[in-house]
Amino acid sequence: MDPVVRRRLGRTDVEVTQLGFGGAGLGDLFDVVEDDDASATLRAAWGAGVRYYDTSPWYGRGQSEHRFGRALYRRPRADYVLSTKVGRVFRACHDAENFDHGFWRGGLKFQHRFDYSYDGVMRSFEDSLQRLGLPRIDLLLIHDLDIGYHATEAKVTAYLTELHNGGFRALEELKQSGLIRGIGAGINETGMMPRFLDLMEIDFFLVAMPYTLLDTDVLDSEFSRCAARGVGFVVGAPFASGVLATGAVSGARYRYADAPAEILAKVKRIEAVCARHEVPLAAAALQFPLGHPSVAAVIPGALLPEHVERNVTAFRHAIPAEFWAELKQEGLLRADAPVP
Repeated sequence: MDPVVRRRLGRTDVEVTQLGFGGAGLGDLFDVVEDDDASATLRAAWGAGVRYYDTSPWYGRGQSEHRFGRALYRRPRADYVLSTKVGRVFRACHDAENFDHGFWRGGLKFQHRFDYSYDGVMRSFEDSLQRLGLPRIDLLLIHDLDIGYHATEAKVTAYLTELHNGGFRALEELKQSGLIRGIGAGINETGMMPRFLDLMEIDFFLVAMPYTLLDTDVLDSEFSRCAARGVGFVVGAPFASGVLATGAVSGARYRYADAPAEILAKVKRIEAVCARHEVPLAAAALQFPLGHPSVAAVIPGALLPEHVERNVTAFRHAIPAEFWAELKQEGLLRADAPVP
């Protein structure tokens, strides 16, 4: 599979390289990444022909956006596609000595609040332009509006209402004025896509966990409903946050936590099929989502240049049809799952 082939994304006129670059890791997600390594990694991605880059203010509390901006601001702006996100507004922490990084291993010392209002979305957009040092952003996504981040259904409903009554109007104005070219939403959980579709005109979804070689429940109804409306997908965690890259090893991560025993057991069985067909596990994980006609790109992250090189090599690896057939025969992949 050719990583630099472009696919049109959903209801937009944007074409993205089918292998992109996800920016959470360069926000110091699991490890603190040195600035020189981050720069070298992004240079390696550019050198490999990757032209779709996704980041967020949340990734390292601004760290990832700063790094992407420094890597891209001298590049010809028409040559690449950039997406970032809204839903949080940041302010300085004046007690830096006692700052709690929380979810991030490193990153910057800024506090945040969730804000899906009209003013909050506009403020987030302008702040992102400043951090990136760029004149425009191609794709803007609603970020982390789900139970996982907000804990209760009441909060999710309140924020959806705030978005519907204000923040989405800001996104529409940005798109109508040409300041962005597409509106998306980042999805971590099944069940959220229909709620967005019921309330607003979404162009695409960035699916962070629900569609991987290990998880395909969204095929039951959500993907088909989106496809019927022309809504496209970017798959943001093709390695399921780690285990589909490392394999079933000690410390493997799944859904941002230690992989449970049943997932490790399933991955071991997938690895056995991989071995019989001489297919690297990472190659299967990267290429599988692109079998769905509405998926425009997968965007694995990387912390070092060699990670980029490995991803590109895995993406180019030829996978025989017999491999996918055996996964289905073994019950490791549902029979109706589209494959490359």
